[in-house]
Amino acid sequence: MSTRSRQDTARPSIADHLAREIFSGRYQPGDFVPKEVDLAERFAINRSAVRSDLRQLVDVGIIERISGHGSKVREYDAWNILDPLVTDWMTRYAAPNPEIQREILAFRLDVEPYVGMTAARRANARDLVAIEEAFEGMEREMHRSGQDAKRLHSDYDIAFHVAIFRATHNIVWAQLSHILRPSIHMLIEMSNESATDPEASLERHRDLMEAIRARRPAAAFRAAQAVLAGTADALGIAPGDAILGSQLDLPPKPA
Repeated sequence: MSTRSRQDTARPSIADHLAREIFSGRYQPGDFVPKEVDLAERFAINRSAVRSDLRQLVDVGIIERISGHGSKVREYDAWNILDPLVTDWMTRYAAPNPEIQREILAFRLDVEPYVGMTAARRANARDLVAIEEAFEGMEREMHRSGQDAKRLHSDYDIAFHVAIFRATHNIVWAQLSHILRPSIHMLIEMSNESATDPEASLERHRDLMEAIRARRPAAAFRAAQAVLAGTADALGIAPGDAILGSQLDLPPKPA
């Protein structure tokens, strides 16, 4: 490893520090982050290194440089949340920020019912096995105790949703599930920790699995909505009116 590489590895990352502060909600959209000179003094590094790190945040749309004023946090819709660096920061630092949680949940509420409906139409035998294996893993780990069981339960929960995305046999949905995996992981891990009725949550997942297996698109749509409504409830977030599917002409729910 070169001397420069060792120094770059050893020195504090201003980008990482500011990402933690921004994603956790300490700095909100519209706020100015500390000036270059203040960051250089605080972390005992030169201003060119600070400037280089700030450029990382600029390049992914999180902050903007305003001549003569400093660097300001941009609105959430300007962030490139599909960039791997941003999704990594989101997974590590956004858990305390209810506004980011709400944005991710709103996206999932708008998208995943359609994904479940499409999976019910297109899933093949291999897809159904993947969904079932993930569900069985969730069920198994839910009845075990300890941190390992909680971690594995969340891992299987993520695998369950990813398998449904892949069961659409649409290359965009399949790739999107991979890109969104960190943000989905954040919500799932938090909701599983705070869920007051894990058995009910498991049954909502079972309903979604069975609707896909039975080739019932409308039932899969509603089951996916129910799963995410449970997530919203566990996180203490109101789902709101963001569900695009509320305008979808679906058959009435059976009495």
